Amino acid sequence: LATASDDDTARLWDITTGEVTILTGHNHSVTAIAFSPDGKLLATTSYDNTARLWDTISGEPIATLTGHTGSVTAVAFRPDGKLLATASHDNTARLWNTTGKHITTLTGHTDNVTDIAFSPDGELLATTSYDNTARLWDTTSGEPIATLTGHTGSVTAVAFRPDGKLLATASDDNTARLWDTTTGKTITTLTGHTDSVTDIAFSPD
Repeated sequence: LATASDDDTARLWDITTGEVTILTGHNHSVTAIAFSPDGKLLATTSYDNTARLWDTISGEPIATLTGHTGSVTAVAFRPDGKLLATASHDNTARLWNTTGKHITTLTGHTDNVTDIAFSPDGELLATTSYDNTARLWDTTSGEPIATLTGHTGSVTAVAFRPDGKLLATASDDNTARLWDTTTGKTITTLTGHTDSVTDIAFSPD
């Protein structure tokens, strides 16, 4: 199990033995964590404008991912484990390989990028932003595919349905939306919450 904390560290916990490995190196709050699909790497992001890669067996740092000029707030591995993506308050997302080399910067959002998610087949990356939009990107070329418009508040979270055909977004406009990932069109708006919708998840089926 991995945890991220405002104490500037992440921790790896062995849930069988209770043994804890403390991952130190960030100099500000650790905002997000993600395991690689094979479990050998852990990625962390921080308000210190960096992401880091760690060896999950030894707890040793592997690489520091630098280049963002704002807090890095989200991280995800592509399902094949060959790429990871980071989201930042510098209005961009970035793609990296698993040695920490920067591949490309995804630009187009006009405010903080809040969340990211890879499609199940790894061909698409979705990003959300305070600019009230979500965007879809081609993970091979880094080119934009679609801008998803309709929310009237910051878009806070994103998730792909396990079959990849639908995308869900959560927003400060008190709604969630379902989108067709092929057309980028809204399928339905989910209303009922009376305050910001902060996160979103599909059931496995």
